[in-house]
Amino acid sequence: MITIRFAVAALAGFAAGMAIAQNQGITKGDVTIGTISDLSGPVAGYGKDVRNGMLMRISEINEKGGIHGRLVKLQVEDNGYDPRRTVLAAQKLVNQDKVFAVIGTFGTVHALAAMQVQFPKEVFNLFPMALSRDMYEPVHKLKYAMISSYFDQVRAVVPGLYKSKNARKACALYQDDDYGHEVVQGAQAGLKGVGAELFERTSYKRGATDFSSQVARLKSADCDFVVLGTLIRETVGAIAEARKLQYSPTFIAASSAYTDLIPKLGGKAMDGFYAATTAQHPYLDDASQPVQAWANRYQTQFKDAPTVFSVYGYKMIDLFSQAMEKAGPSLSTDSFAKAMESLGSIPGDIFGNPPMSFSPTQHLGSDKARLSQLQDGRWKVVLDYNELK
Repeated sequence: MITIRFAVAALAGFAAGMAIAQNQGITKGDVTIGTISDLSGPVAGYGKDVRNGMLMRISEINEKGGIHGRLVKLQVEDNGYDPRRTVLAAQKLVNQDKVFAVIGTFGTVHALAAMQVQFPKEVFNLFPMALSRDMYEPVHKLKYAMISSYFDQVRAVVPGLYKSKNARKACALYQDDDYGHEVVQGAQAGLKGVGAELFERTSYKRGATDFSSQVARLKSADCDFVVLGTLIRETVGAIAEARKLQYSPTFIAASSAYTDLIPKLGGKAMDGFYAATTAQHPYLDDASQPVQAWANRYQTQFKDAPTVFSVYGYKMIDLFSQAMEKAGPSLSTDSFAKAMESLGSIPGDIFGNPPMSFSPTQHLGSDKARLSQLQDGRWKVVLDYNELK
């Protein structure tokens, strides 16, 4: 009898410990979340803006008393775009800061590494800036994505543009990692739908700064349509090298290259470049009064103009807050997961993000994308969601 009572007590203690682990980061007065981003490395321009967008929405929430009486606390970790630092950051957030969720991790390799640390402790991975299908497939209680994968983006925008340009030879220049391969796969799928294929492919290692050999190879192959699996510096470097060689194919990339940093760094030479996107860059003189008002509030708070990545950060926290609201006062891992899966249809927003929907079988908000082009140094939507064929 003593043995049985001891076993029951031990089992109860284990269950209580599991409940604590599952519901870490929650107190009566707040909920603690974390984010892992590049604040000092090659894509720090993205990371800082995502963080600021998150902080802006959190400030708005907390100024109104939080959600069901809980204030939102954000722990920020810089990974310098180094996967090893990402693992350390995830370990700190999960084991030391005891976060409830990690939101907006930047980079596919980084998000995948972080999830290996998070999931054993029942910590959510929400809306990563890692637009890989791995972020929402297979369906998992703890992982949810916000916008379309690089694969879906490229697959959607490439066919129509390829046909409209009467292109003859599609080629690809891409970063040799999970991100770059996802872009290439999307290009292949999109081109297949119009009876075309990638004629030439050339890659580079992460951190490369010289693209002369790759661009020369594309020019030699007579590629007149080039899909770029590139980020900021690589996009500018590749297009600048092409201009230097008087080589002018149609350049198109995923949303990873949809940023105001491209024209800022590359100047007039970047005009004509296409990129997939969802939300629009929030220019301070935007014709939409709601976006203009939002952008002015952001600039007042951070002393800097917002970017589309600021919008993404803001949207992430807004979606998180909607699920928290729906989960009710008795917030837990299980109640939040059920709330996420029952959010249903979420209307499009002032920034141009598409309508989103989450369900028990759908953990991706939207698979839609649209196409924008740099014209006179500013991004312009040239094909909207309903215009892609």
